[in-house]
Amino acid sequence: MLGRITLLLLCGALTIDAFYLPGLAPVNYCAKGTDTEAKCQSEIPLYVNRLNSEESVIPYEYDHFDFCKDNGNDETVVENLGQVVFGERIHPSPYKVEFLKPEKCKVVCTKEYDPKAKEQASLLAELKRAMNLNYYHHWIVDNMPVTWCYIVEGGSVFCATGFPVGCYVDSARRPKDACVMDKRYTDAETYYLFNHVDLNITYHSGESEDWGSALHGSGGRILSVRVTPRSIKHKEYAPAGEACDTPEVMAIPDGAKDKIRITYTYSVIFTKSTGNNRWSSRWDYILDSMPHTNIQWFSILNSLVIVLFLSGMVAMIMLRTLHKDIARYNQIEAGEDAQEEYGWKLVHGDVFRPPRRGMLLSVLVGSGVQVLIMTLVTLLFACLGFLSPANRGALMTCAMVLYVCLGFPAGYVAARLYKSFGGEKWKSNVILTSMLCPGIVFALFFVMNLILWYKGSSAAVPFTTLLALLALWFLVSVPLTFVGSFFGYRKRCLENPVRTNQIPRQIPEQSVYTQPLPGIIMGGVLPFGCIFIQLFFILNSIWSSQTYYMFGFLFLVFLILVITCSETTVLLCYFHLCAEDYHWWWRSFLTSGFTAFYLFVYCVHYFETKLNIEGVISTMLYFGYTAIMVFLFFLLTGTIGFVACFWFVRKIYSVVKVD
Repeated sequence: MLGRITLLLLCGALTIDAFYLPGLAPVNYCAKGTDTEAKCQSEIPLYVNRLNSEESVIPYEYDHFDFCKDNGNDETVVENLGQVVFGERIHPSPYKVEFLKPEKCKVVCTKEYDPKAKEQASLLAELKRAMNLNYYHHWIVDNMPVTWCYIVEGGSVFCATGFPVGCYVDSARRPKDACVMDKRYTDAETYYLFNHVDLNITYHSGESEDWGSALHGSGGRILSVRVTPRSIKHKEYAPAGEACDTPEVMAIPDGAKDKIRITYTYSVIFTKSTGNNRWSSRWDYILDSMPHTNIQWFSILNSLVIVLFLSGMVAMIMLRTLHKDIARYNQIEAGEDAQEEYGWKLVHGDVFRPPRRGMLLSVLVGSGVQVLIMTLVTLLFACLGFLSPANRGALMTCAMVLYVCLGFPAGYVAARLYKSFGGEKWKSNVILTSMLCPGIVFALFFVMNLILWYKGSSAAVPFTTLLALLALWFLVSVPLTFVGSFFGYRKRCLENPVRTNQIPRQIPEQSVYTQPLPGIIMGGVLPFGCIFIQLFFILNSIWSSQTYYMFGFLFLVFLILVITCSETTVLLCYFHLCAEDYHWWWRSFLTSGFTAFYLFVYCVHYFETKLNIEGVISTMLYFGYTAIMVFLFFLLTGTIGFVACFWFVRKIYSVVKVD
């Protein structure tokens, strides 16, 4: 049965990886002036999003830099909660595109900078900083990211979502990545601004799909928009469309004293698709350029080997050692009452003794249940395609709404567990459950938001959105937590399978391997080994602007993580009970929760080896967001280990006969 379930999950991962549910209706375009114009759209809106960089955690809005602006368009783009929290700011652009209408070197605007004028020098300095830190434009056409495709090592094509503002060549003639693409960008201490873009819009006509006979041959749907950025020093007084026909580049020397004139232009060409590409699979060319699924399968196999190893050990303990122990303890024969009782049976009178700081433990477990259910449901929705890359911000919005609405199980579990510990301060338990863990996350988020607000970043959440988040917390999550706690306290205490002695049993001296700290440190190694490959892709999607879409694999890895944390905690708990150490409550939570420490270490390694983040502020922001992620992961894994160990201990002590 287990094999069939595993096979179905693996097949599901393949299906989810290959099938894409767009989530938005397609838009039909047609040339302006045609008879079918009333049934389709001729203008193709081009939107600009925030600019970000791998060398700086601080993103900026498009208007932060002195680019051409669309002053005549007051259209507002609706953004969901996830987009606002992630700092996406989408605005109309001054680039006008009409379906099947090619453009050549169309001028958008012209900017002039006098280095001697303070305000203009400041604007020019911001442009230079954007090029020096390798900031990227992010444009959107027909809900698709405009991509910059280029050849990487090995001859494969990589398509990045976005394109650089420009590039910089330092005094040692070491160019930034974008400057390597063209041999003309070689002058030392020079900035090359990409002030011209070639847009190649690929479409396919209605002949390949049933759109209705009225649109056949005259309409189309956009499949991709690829951009080629260039640096051009335009010819002055050249005829329209010919100002770009020059090999001169828009070079801005570092420390230039003369006036600088920059003209922004763009060209558009339309290419009809000749293959079998369909609108529903138009994201494939972006996703296929991401890391291949072979690495994902290696990650899954690596994790499965760990799970099989742990499952074998657990089966050996359950079916052999533990089974023999139980059978021996239950044999009541004359003259053998005082026969060798040892190991975990000896601590039956203390194993359910309430732990120290039971209030805090119950609060952490309740909050962990909230995070666990949120993660599970979010991944299920993502696997079904509802949180696809086309629905920007949907993943974050879904996670936050679910977390807020899951206050009921958090309050219920915390109250029920605290009552079983014999706790009487139920008001404090309710308040801590609703305030402690969400308060820690919100405090970290608020401090980082202040930093982003001070730096003028687009990632700074507006004050009204902060009020909305607080309203969700205090008006939805907190009341639900109180309701859950009310029902949890009304339930009877969990009946323990054995009675607890009044006098605590003395714990014998432990060896090095059964000490609490070594067990906790070793407990997080195997669960982390199951996720570290998948973690690399997740961090890439967060910090390197790569699209993450392999939710089928992620769901499998999550299930493997749950199994691994459970089995590891159960194994170590059994070893400690056999060593007559009955302090398992906190240890079960910390053993699997220590996986979060290895997650933090890996994030530090990723920061040192994969990112080129510069500046104290960016470093603070990186580790601030990492702290939130590590804390939530600590609650998640700790709760998994605690629940598994709680079930295991109750199970083994419920099947032995105790006098």
